[in-house]
Amino acid sequence: MTEVKKDLRYIRTRKSIMDAFMKISEKKDFKDITVKDITTEAMINRATFYYHFVDKYDLLEKVLSEVFLINLNDEIIKDYVLNEEVIVNLFLAITSFNSSLSSRCHNGYEETIARIIKEQLEIIFYKMLQRQSEGEERDRIASVMLSWGIYGAAIAWNKNSELPPEEYIKLVIPHLSSGFYKEPNKKD
Repeated sequence: MTEVKKDLRYIRTRKSIMDAFMKISEKKDFKDITVKDITTEAMINRATFYYHFVDKYDLLEKVLSEVFLINLNDEIIKDYVLNEEVIVNLFLAITSFNSSLSSRCHNGYEETIARIIKEQLEIIFYKMLQRQSEGEERDRIASVMLSWGIYGAAIAWNKNSELPPEEYIKLVIPHLSSGFYKEPNKKD
C-alpha cells in the first residue's frame, strides 16, 4: 500500500474526493451529505471512493486532520521547541482552523473536531517536551494538559472574546512561562 500512496493518480484522486467533500459541505449539513453526492462531485465511482475511505465519517476525519495539519505548517513547529512563539502560533492556527470550518460541517461534529485537534496537538507537544526533558510519563501528562488547554482557550476565544486571538493568548503567556503558583510573601 505504501507504493500506491506515492502514486500521483492515488494522490490526485484522494485530493479530488476531499475537495469535493469540502465543496459540498459548504452547501449541505454533514448529516445530509451522501457518498453519492461526493462521488458525483469528484467524478469518480463508489468503488474508488471506498478504495480511499471507509465511509463519509472516515473522510471527515481525514479532511479535518489534514486541513488542520496544513494550518500547522512546518514553520510553526519546525524546531519542536516549546516556547512563546510556538504557543501563539498553535493558538492562531487553531482559531483560524475553527473559523475556516463550514458551520454546516461543524454542526453536530464538535466532538470529532475537538478530538482530532487535541490529538494532533498532543503529538506536537509530546515531541517538543521529549526534546526538552527526560520524564516520559510527565511529558505525556503535560502534553495532554497543554493540548486541552490551548484548544479550550481557542474555543473560549471564539465564543466571546473581543480581543484579536494573538492578544488573547499573549495575556496568559507570562503565567505559562513562569508558573501560576507563587510563594506568598512571609512576614517574620
